[in-house]
Amino acid sequence: MSELCLYFAPVVTLTHEAQFVLLRRWLKEKGFASQSLIPAKDSVISLPEKCLLTTRTVLKSYMGDYIKRWHPPISPLLALCCFLISERYGGDASEWSSYINILPKTYTCPVYFSDDIIDLLPRSLQKKATEQKEQFQELYCSSLMFFHSLQPLFTQPTEELFTQDALRWAWCSVNTRTVYMEHDQSDYLSREKDVYALAPYLDLLNHCPNVQVEAGFNKETCCYEVKSVQGCKKFQQAFINYGPHDNHRLLLEYGFVAPDNPHSVVHVDLDEQDKQLTQKLLYLRDNDFLRNLTFGMDGPSWRLMTALRLLSLKPEQYTSWKSVLLGAGVSRDREEWCIHNALKLCNNLTDDNVKALERVNMKPLTCANLSLLEQLCVVESLRQEEQRILEHTRVVLQNLWGQ
Repeated sequence: MSELCLYFAPVVTLTHEAQFVLLRRWLKEKGFASQSLIPAKDSVISLPEKCLLTTRTVLKSYMGDYIKRWHPPISPLLALCCFLISERYGGDASEWSSYINILPKTYTCPVYFSDDIIDLLPRSLQKKATEQKEQFQELYCSSLMFFHSLQPLFTQPTEELFTQDALRWAWCSVNTRTVYMEHDQSDYLSREKDVYALAPYLDLLNHCPNVQVEAGFNKETCCYEVKSVQGCKKFQQAFINYGPHDNHRLLLEYGFVAPDNPHSVVHVDLDEQDKQLTQKLLYLRDNDFLRNLTFGMDGPSWRLMTALRLLSLKPEQYTSWKSVLLGAGVSRDREEWCIHNALKLCNNLTDDNVKALERVNMKPLTCANLSLLEQLCVVESLRQEEQRILEHTRVVLQNLWGQ
């Protein structure tokens, strides 16, 4: 299996199904047809520690002394970002050039999105995407002096090398491709938890929400290992699992959407309408009940229906607020009010999805930029997945309404 892995990683970008089919054909021609499947609990990939790019790598490099002298200490994330930018500048002379060259030149994370693309996202995701861009902007502005301190390492001015675009590329490379690996706290880095490790070749494995794997650094073998819980058939794409994330989280952190994602939901924002409703919303917020209000493939979540039940209560039922949050039922007419309003929310979100998809379909007519088209494709995939969930939810609610 180790020989197969060595052929597997450099040949193909796994996101392209056609290339993967060609790889399977090539493996057969080279005599790998006799290879057995990956048994359950067997390794999919095993990377020696020396192949991992971590803050220890950075601190031992030519950049280490500059980081150690800088106060206040920079974060582990920024250290890795600076090293990636520097190594990319080094070109073929860089020890890490083979890895740098296979990294994407751009990403489809929201930090790359313009305001008009962010405006196409569901409202609950727009806020998080805007916050992501603001946090990145703050990181860039707060790092300018440190970038300047690295000038002795380069012939090119650091303001031309460590640009906002370069840092954004490095930030996304680290954020989307690092595996979780705890490191001892360094005296030369900030107190932020250092759990990053860039793992060449491993990051070519695609995420699948239905696949079970065990992943982590094995201190006995000194390797980062990914083991398949279920096994993998020969000539089939080997997947890993980033965790039970919904599509909002996948798009925000990794820049893609998983089709038929069992963890995906449609997030609901409850609007303020009048004074009484505002008081109830404040009560829900104080009791941490305005988060994770969602529609799923099986209908509205328990939290959403509980919040609606509280909102359905009449002013004279104030004393019932607490018991409803704890799971108490409401009268039949109030339950019908909840179902009606859940259906109304579902229809409103469906209308919003339809309008967003229409706007997405109009955009490519004026887009010549390939990266913009890729961003629009991701947004379209997200909206289509949410539309599928909302269609299922509508059926569930209509059945409840008819009972």
